[in-house]
Amino acid sequence: MKEQKAKILIIEDEKKISALIRKGLEEEKYSVDDAFDGEKGELLALKQQHDLIILDIMLPKKDGIQVLSSLRTSNIETPVLMLTAKGTVEDRVKGLDTGADDYLVKPFAITELLARVRSLLRRKKGAEKSATTLTIADLAVDLVSRKVLRDGKVIDLTTKEFSLLEFFIRNKNKTLNRSTITEHIWNYNFDTGTNIIDVYINHLRTKIDGDFEKKLLHTIRGVGYVMKDH
Repeated sequence: MKEQKAKILIIEDEKKISALIRKGLEEEKYSVDDAFDGEKGELLALKQQHDLIILDIMLPKKDGIQVLSSLRTSNIETPVLMLTAKGTVEDRVKGLDTGADDYLVKPFAITELLARVRSLLRRKKGAEKSATTLTIADLAVDLVSRKVLRDGKVIDLTTKEFSLLEFFIRNKNKTLNRSTITEHIWNYNFDTGTNIIDVYINHLRTKIDGDFEKKLLHTIRGVGYVMKDH
């Protein structure tokens, strides 16, 4: 029996771009739905099950950030590839913090988009579901409730900060370079020179170490980062 291809939702108001994406996806035998404004896109995402959502930021009626925020609030955990014409680190961080799994800056090659789609679908399929709680020193991460506690104190993290912390704990006492972190958290190597990884790690470090004497997250100068329990 042949494996059924993934079902993908495109939410993009520029119809030429939407048609280009649809054509590329259908040539790869994916099933495709589309919407040309944020309200309709959100409705489709809530009512139907999809394996991946391709979401533009600049949309009529409801922008992509609002749509994504609403979906995550409704516990829709479908992977989201965000499309943006904005290239600044701040714009990317905002989308990723809201719950996007990856982003692609316009204009893009359809081959690159398809590579991102395959990568996100592989990660979804192979997501680890064995352990429900991860710990290091006095820090505990509940993967089901997504609650983080350190010495009994609740620590609020964004979606990407949580993913980053989970990756560090799964690789505790192991030095991770920026490329490895990027590949596992976003499945993409950002342009050399961007500081988005450092921005996230600094945010995470402030939250989990700022109020505690014992520091868990350390910088290994010239190499990368390590989370140590000793």
